Amino acid sequence: MRYSIFGESHGPAIGVVLEGVPAALELDLEQVQAELCRRAPGKDPTATARKEADRVHVLSGVFEGKTTGAPLCMVIQNTDQHSTDYEALRWTPRPSHGDYAGFIASQGALDFRGGGHFSGRLTAPLVAAGAVAKQILAQRDIWVGSHISAIYGVLDRAMDDPEELKSVAGKAFPVLDDAKGEEMRQAILEAKAEEDSVGGAIECAVMGVPAGFGAPDFGRNVEGIFSQYLFAVPAVKAVCFGAGVGFSYMRGSEANDPFEVTEGGVGTKTNNAGGVNGGITNGMPLVFEVTLRPTPSIALPQESFDLRTGEEAEIEIAGRHDPCIVPRAVPVIEAAAALAACEVLGI
Repeated sequence: MRYSIFGESHGPAIGVVLEGVPAALELDLEQVQAELCRRAPGKDPTATARKEADRVHVLSGVFEGKTTGAPLCMVIQNTDQHSTDYEALRWTPRPSHGDYAGFIASQGALDFRGGGHFSGRLTAPLVAAGAVAKQILAQRDIWVGSHISAIYGVLDRAMDDPEELKSVAGKAFPVLDDAKGEEMRQAILEAKAEEDSVGGAIECAVMGVPAGFGAPDFGRNVEGIFSQYLFAVPAVKAVCFGAGVGFSYMRGSEANDPFEVTEGGVGTKTNNAGGVNGGITNGMPLVFEVTLRPTPSIALPQESFDLRTGEEAEIEIAGRHDPCIVPRAVPVIEAAAALAACEVLGI
């Protein structure tokens, strides 16, 4: 499958076109909506106050409840825009946002309202596409789960078994240790009170992918395919598989995953490799962690410049923004992982 996201944060609507969707899939739109509700804004003081119902509407590709094999187009209306909040930013790009790069790439034609096509708002149609991918994967007994692994230095407890992620899927704040989750919430609220923001990380696992998919080559490497999808999510700045940067603290005797033979087949006693060897799946869960930067749009004064004159300028950003994007990004990362898994499997 291939997806293409369209729309802008303050335009009339946003959406996604999925091509290559297998025909005759009984598409559960309630499940698609449930995934969107996990990401939706305006439900918690740790998130933006923007309120969007994020009701998904299917324009094409589904007939009598089943996918037709034609391009699947899903649209979500924008209903709560405050575009005037951004007028002061038309000529002064926000530091570390896509404003300046987008202005140059678009030859000055960028929609600056709410970040336009660069906005985190565009992750809603990504979640819709990922919800379709999850249903396709479920037919093959493959599922995707995740948890918030860190926010501003507060760490969730280590995941002992990816099966644990099934227990956090329904949580409003998806962590393994609720006490740590409350510490994370307090860190977010403290930053919000100081007109600032914080970043964090999400650990994700894809369970049930058989061994033998992928290749060491460029373009077919499993870690490369996943990274391409994950880095398309706004705010993601790092991706690591398995032990990740922890490998730099290990010896080979600690890092290697010993094989074991069980009634279920061949596996490994540990999963430091994150389910991939030589760019190919090894049958163990695909486990990775993504790091998300703090939201660039903060209310504190920041240094910028005027695009018209080239002179330095100070800006103060109005509008409604997440003091931490991480909690709402959990279903987004799962969606990207589900789409990546479909590509790895040749769906």
